[in-house]
Amino acid sequence: MNIENKTPAARPDPEIISGGMGVRISWWVLARIVSMMGGLGVVSGTALEIVYPRILQDGDPGGNVRRAFTELVRRQPSLAGPVWELFNKYYIEGGRAPGTPYKPVSPCRLTRIENFKPGPDSFWELPREMQVLVLAANFAEVWLAKEGHDKPVGINFLRKVERPLPWALYGAMLAGAAYVLVGAGSPDEIPAMIEKLSRHEPTAMSFKVYGSRSDSGNFYATVRPETLLGGTAPALEAPKFLAIVSSFGLADALAGNPATRPYGFVVEGSEAGGHSAAPAKMRFDAAGQPLLVYTDQDQADIGAIAGLGLPFWLAGSFGSPARLREARALGASGVQLGTLFALSGQSGTAPALRSKVMKLLAAGELKVSNTMVSPTGFPFKVAQVPGTISDPAVYQARKRMCDVGLLQVNYLTPSGELGYRCPAEAVDAFTAKGGRVQNTVGRVCLCNALLAACGFPQVRPGGYEEPPIVTLGENLDSAKELVDALPPGQESYTVGKALLYLRGTV
Repeated sequence: MNIENKTPAARPDPEIISGGMGVRISWWVLARIVSMMGGLGVVSGTALEIVYPRILQDGDPGGNVRRAFTELVRRQPSLAGPVWELFNKYYIEGGRAPGTPYKPVSPCRLTRIENFKPGPDSFWELPREMQVLVLAANFAEVWLAKEGHDKPVGINFLRKVERPLPWALYGAMLAGAAYVLVGAGSPDEIPAMIEKLSRHEPTAMSFKVYGSRSDSGNFYATVRPETLLGGTAPALEAPKFLAIVSSFGLADALAGNPATRPYGFVVEGSEAGGHSAAPAKMRFDAAGQPLLVYTDQDQADIGAIAGLGLPFWLAGSFGSPARLREARALGASGVQLGTLFALSGQSGTAPALRSKVMKLLAAGELKVSNTMVSPTGFPFKVAQVPGTISDPAVYQARKRMCDVGLLQVNYLTPSGELGYRCPAEAVDAFTAKGGRVQNTVGRVCLCNALLAACGFPQVRPGGYEEPPIVTLGENLDSAKELVDALPPGQESYTVGKALLYLRGTV
């Protein structure tokens, strides 16, 4: 492609960043409000290639997907055919009939690119339709958050959801994402990917394959912009990359190498919601299950991170005016927070589920536990809410299956092909693929549960509906303070009120 590199425009960094929470809890509506009010609104890039087909099957309320896809095609005319084919494949005028299952989306499975580069390494890509779907969905979510204003918008990715990530990143960049945040694993390859994608050059991200031999080379998920867009394209402004870290060690390693150095860091403490790092010293109960006990040894050295000289934001129980002031006193540019925004009336949480959670919060009965339910093996915060997958009876009643597959790990089959397995799938299926039975104990299908939490539960034969899961940070004090101040009959506060509260203006 004939391109000219474009340098980022000078702009001040935000003091408040919204977390990229769950599957579409941090959706474009929430992010748009945060950005327009002077913070950095961040959308979650997780599972958008599943969410958008489900929105279309629900009739595309408000025409938002159609509007965003129209803009993508206007900017990239070569995508017109495949984008509108996808739209028409899933779109249902007026929406599905009640109780009708969503049409499934093929899991993100990789195929080898033959004769791409000589050597022991192998290069893989998604099928063409999935490349376009991932790119278009991430473009749409960022573009909708940016629509109608000129404030910066960011996107959050999980490094462990690796197979769609290169195409998701490209789609977000095509929409003009100003910041990219990546956690849940070392994001050391992201700066180079951003640089190459800003010039529409091929770029690759390594992925782990269990059972591969040391002499078989590395495996790379590879996005090739020219095969997607063709022709020429103007260079993109490279977004600022924020690495989400929980230790000085990782921050130091990333900052010490120009090839991996981020623009800055989000330093996440163990109290933050969603996935978190395991304690440095693991302890186990009598049944061999991990006890998630954190000590001072697990706290990041903020002074040392400040000494690296890069901007940083603190996350995990920093959602109050006092903690914001404390973060600034420690040298931070500000804070990132999720729970306070996740509980607001403008989050993407399904309304009925939010109502149930807010009633528990108002009554002082909302509890959050650190668990090992995630198929990833990382600790995962779960709010104990009746009727959700945190309820033992609900968990036991659900049939184990893996039909979304974002957290599947890759392994080599006996024939040398890529296989995929997940500790949350049927135990017999998992062990038949070489998985260890102990890794299945207590695991939850987060893909289906998080999709249900944002209002897109899959419907199974017989009318069974996938139950949701609620993930929040451990500290609920600020949210409780805002709820207690609500007038009678009002159940939730607005995200605007939460921002004013943080700034000490209410």
